[in-house]
Amino acid sequence: MEASIILPILKKKLAFLSGGKDRRSGLILTIPLCLEQTNMDELSVTLDYLLSIPSEKCKARGFTVIVDGRKSQWNVVKTVVLMLQNVVPAEVSLVCVVKPDEFWDKKVTHFCFWKEKDRLGFEVILVSANKLTRYIEPCQLTEDFGGSLTYDHMDWLNKRLVFEKFTKESTSLLDELALINNGSDKGNQQEKERSVDLNFLPSVDPETVLQTGHELLSELQQRRFNGSDGGVSWSPMDDELLAQPQVMKLLDSLREQYTRYQEVCRQRSKRTQLEEIQQKVMQVVNWLEGPGSEQLRAQWGIGDSIRASQALQQKHEEIESQHSEWFAVYVELNHQIAALLNAGDEEDLVELKSLQQQLSDVCYRQASQLEFRQNLLQAALEFHGVAQDLSQQLDGLLGMLCVDVAPADGASIQQTLKLLEEKLKSVDVGLQGLREKGQGLLDQISNQASWAYGKDVTIENKENVDHIQGVMEDMQLRKQRCEDMVDVRRLKMLQMVQLFKCEEDAAQAVEWLSELLDALLKTHIRLGDDAQETKVLLEKHRKFVDVAQSTYDYGRQLLQATVVLCQSLRCTSRSSGDTLPRLNRVWKQFTIASEERVHRLEMAIAFHSNAEKILQDCPEEPEAINDEEQFDEIEAVGKSLLDRLTVPVVYPDGTEQYFGSPSDMASTAEHIRDRMKLVSLKRQQLSHPEMVTTES
Repeated sequence: MEASIILPILKKKLAFLSGGKDRRSGLILTIPLCLEQTNMDELSVTLDYLLSIPSEKCKARGFTVIVDGRKSQWNVVKTVVLMLQNVVPAEVSLVCVVKPDEFWDKKVTHFCFWKEKDRLGFEVILVSANKLTRYIEPCQLTEDFGGSLTYDHMDWLNKRLVFEKFTKESTSLLDELALINNGSDKGNQQEKERSVDLNFLPSVDPETVLQTGHELLSELQQRRFNGSDGGVSWSPMDDELLAQPQVMKLLDSLREQYTRYQEVCRQRSKRTQLEEIQQKVMQVVNWLEGPGSEQLRAQWGIGDSIRASQALQQKHEEIESQHSEWFAVYVELNHQIAALLNAGDEEDLVELKSLQQQLSDVCYRQASQLEFRQNLLQAALEFHGVAQDLSQQLDGLLGMLCVDVAPADGASIQQTLKLLEEKLKSVDVGLQGLREKGQGLLDQISNQASWAYGKDVTIENKENVDHIQGVMEDMQLRKQRCEDMVDVRRLKMLQMVQLFKCEEDAAQAVEWLSELLDALLKTHIRLGDDAQETKVLLEKHRKFVDVAQSTYDYGRQLLQATVVLCQSLRCTSRSSGDTLPRLNRVWKQFTIASEERVHRLEMAIAFHSNAEKILQDCPEEPEAINDEEQFDEIEAVGKSLLDRLTVPVVYPDGTEQYFGSPSDMASTAEHIRDRMKLVSLKRQQLSHPEMVTTES
């Protein structure tokens, strides 16, 4: 019977063992009756429970029962005493009925108990509370009977509940631990085959039970210690009632079984952990070699453009994300395996190392495949990026070549030609970069078969290889076409540069010729002071005309070259409508002015030559000097020359232009007049010599 079952009855304190003893060292059982009617069934249950507590040794000494009837009726007391015969007839040695102050009928009570003595089997005495010490020592009586023994029923009941709970739990726990431990030993003997017992767990926490037991034992030891030193009687849960030895024995057994259980749990936990690791390792391996590898096998293409490669990269990142979850499991498993290896259990080392090696091989192989695939896609993306840039450069170059060139001058053509060469050079660099990227990508694809798990990727690789080579060949052809067009455009632009150069030089020739004409009119005005000087001037003029003729011829040649270039370029030259008429006009003006200059110089030579013959004293030729016709001719030439100096040069367009300034012309005319005066004076001398003599 457990106290927890009859706890409401025990709380009523219908009977109790205070811990006190009689002079025979028998335990004192107290039954406090009250004014209310006592439930005999509950009292019987209480007595049965209390009498089950002491040991057989204590029971053999007998009990002294104190029936406190001071607050009850005689018939109730009599019923209780008679009930003792049925409950504990052999253990009761003395029953002390504490009578109330208002005494019952002595004859009735004395006669009744005396009459029933032989049948009851124990002695019953009536005694007042103050006379109870005749049979029991005061130190063994509670305060209710004038004794000094301290008893707290609720405290005892709580401790009893704790004791019984501990006893029950520890006993049950010992059975469970023994079953688990024995099952574990049996499992070890059967080559680690797990039995049902190994899956069984204790119904209560061993640590909690042990803690409760230690607290209970400490309480029992403390009460015994206090009882020994303070003189207070021991409680019914002391060493006499086997509480402390029983608790100690249970604790020792629990510690022993719990230690074994901990070792069993450790072994079980290690084995369970090992099996979980095996299971997780196989999950990782099966997924990586199964769905994970299938995902990689399905992704073999490299795309045909940047957008396609980027889409494949995004798909690969999703695959990597799924793999990352399993790689995280791999890292965790690797740490767990390393921890188990450090524990040093030799029987599991081989298996653990095998698992670790298998897991590492599969994970590293899969990680290498992922990295290879990522590098391949990155290389493909770079290849398509270079191809796109090169295609744009070729499109730009082709667009530039398709536009007709209409520059304003040679400098702009040179700038355009320079830009064209730069673009072509950039295309060359881009094509070279494309070849390098393509070759690197081809090298990577050629290594793809090394991780294909035996899968024939020749056909799939051939598609990628054909695509890469096709892109490079297409770019090469486009670049070659652009080069051919650049060569044609370069030749055309060089011809245009030559055309502009010819036009510029022709225009320059016109400017030079205009400058020669201007110099002829403004600076070539002197006619010389004598025949010799005039002849020198005439010779210089002829050379001057030769220079102008060369300039004109050079301009004509340039203009003829522009005509040829225009025909080659199929364009209209501006020189034929502008420069050539200007050149011809200036040359015509120069020719007219030059001829006028020659006429004047020739007339001046004739004038000075004849004048000098007249003016020189030549006695050898008197007849010549006396020739009047010569004088007339000189005078006529002089006048004609003077008249010519006043006449302007008239161009075909009707414009007029004078040689030099009026002052320059006046100075030249004055010199001629002076010479004419000398000739006239000479004529007079020859015609009238006497007049000359008279004047002399």
